[in-house]
Amino acid sequence: MRIDLNRREFLRGAQALAIVAALNRAYAGVVPEDVAGDEDFWKKIRAAYLRDQKILNFNNGGVAPAPGTVLDAQIEALRYSNLLPTYRMWHDLEPQIEGVRKGLARIWNADPECIAITRNASESLENAQFGLDLAPGDEILTTSQDYPRMIFAWQQRARREKVVLKQLDFAVPVKNPGDLVRLYEQGITPRTRVIHMSHVVFATGQIFPIKEICALARRRGITSIVDGAHAFAHVPFQFPDVDCDFYGASLHKWLSAPIGTGILYVRKDRIEKHWAMMAAPESMDKNIRKFEEIGTHPAATHNAILQALEFYEQIGAERKFARLRRLTRRWAERLSKLPGSRMLVGLDPNQSGAFGTIQFEGWDPGKLCDVLLAKHNILITPISVAGINGVRVSPNVFTSTDEIDRFCEAVEATIRTS
Repeated sequence: MRIDLNRREFLRGAQALAIVAALNRAYAGVVPEDVAGDEDFWKKIRAAYLRDQKILNFNNGGVAPAPGTVLDAQIEALRYSNLLPTYRMWHDLEPQIEGVRKGLARIWNADPECIAITRNASESLENAQFGLDLAPGDEILTTSQDYPRMIFAWQQRARREKVVLKQLDFAVPVKNPGDLVRLYEQGITPRTRVIHMSHVVFATGQIFPIKEICALARRRGITSIVDGAHAFAHVPFQFPDVDCDFYGASLHKWLSAPIGTGILYVRKDRIEKHWAMMAAPESMDKNIRKFEEIGTHPAATHNAILQALEFYEQIGAERKFARLRRLTRRWAERLSKLPGSRMLVGLDPNQSGAFGTIQFEGWDPGKLCDVLLAKHNILITPISVAGINGVRVSPNVFTSTDEIDRFCEAVEATIRTS
């Protein structure tokens, strides 16, 4: 059953999407790097978002706002289902998840029957982590810079089942991505059963060479699990190129889908023998949907992913990545000139994209974030993990270069007057 937006909401959402679609057509022949610096293009993208005008949001790596079209679709569907929940939510809305599955699969070149829709990266990845059959002494290979929640999951398995978690250390900034491949290769032993890696490291923005690491795992008969929370809809890729066994991500980060949406990709030959984190009937053993068996949930939330996908496609994956890289370079190159500053990630396209972490000697990251918010209305986030101490800066496609410059001025004034 079709859901109709009220006229005001429809016109606002339709107008914004029409503008973005027109931009896509107008810039069809322009290389992404040139579009990245075209402020007129991004000013129109910016207009599609509803944002807090009092705060400069440079913490989009945690969770990002959705364009108005996405939010409108979600809210209207919530209103629609609330009128008769047991029928409208389950009968009318829930089946639409199949369109979302097909949309995600088409854009990232995957079989729809390998795509599960989840609530976030943690749910996706813990399905991958807890569903594997492992024996005491089996080893899981990851790094000290992987996301804490995922490390906690492996640590729980270690406490409960006596598997062995090996966390590899590496220095930042990384000089050569090939060193990361060699790091894993040297860490493999005859007992290694799983390689768990981040596509983009949450703490620094470091892009990992996941294609090469997954190929290494496949040659050795080792299961590969990729944490794509900070990469999906940020770093362009296709699932067949990566050739991983499992890939989990949140969609409310760089895709700007509704808060509480995620994706789990499972290589097709792994589905049947992999246990779902929440029980599903035996008849679903071969069905990717067994990983979606979580009980009652709002269908409106996952259905609005479709609007986010449409918005993402109209911007264009390569254009978006080029713009995000450009914004990062703008602030990073400027702030790196401050005395005592140190970027914790390289700025080459194969090293970082939408965000990065910078360290200022003598400054506690949390204190610096507090000062910038209190005195300048700028939101960034402190990072203190695995020996990394700095502030993570993550603008988005709605961020203007003027806002980047305002942020830099605020940091310069704060650091120089301390």
